[in-house]
Amino acid sequence: MTSRDPGEAAWVLDPILEIPHVRAAALLTRDGLVSGYSAALSQDSAERVAAIISTVQGACRTAAAAFADEDAALLRQVVIESDHGYILVAPTDHGTCVAAYGSPEVRLDLLGHRVHSQVARLGEKAMAAAPRVADGGTAV
Repeated sequence: MTSRDPGEAAWVLDPILEIPHVRAAALLTRDGLVSGYSAALSQDSAERVAAIISTVQGACRTAAAAFADEDAALLRQVVIESDHGYILVAPTDHGTCVAAYGSPEVRLDLLGHRVHSQVARLGEKAMAAAPRVADGGTAV
């Protein structure tokens, strides 16, 4: 199983999709847009997942802050368990998130480790990118 996007999403999602019983994965923006998704999802499904995950993350941030009696909270991950399996979502520091779905047989510890490893790699890549100047070129 490979990701549909041959660019950035492929190198992020493919290691997650190699885990036994992982059925789908997506790279999403926090505001609900799709950056890439696995072949198990249609474009419509990927867009619906992105919108739902964005809403879920917002609700979870609000709930975490409310339970802590604080004004705000940063999410590290969201895990949803259902009779169909698990959804694990991990946000990055630069406005995206990685979401993966596995059947009930998936090893959740392995899935969590791989998703967070890929999130860390995304962060390293973002930090290594050359800064851009206003006209679109790279700064010297």
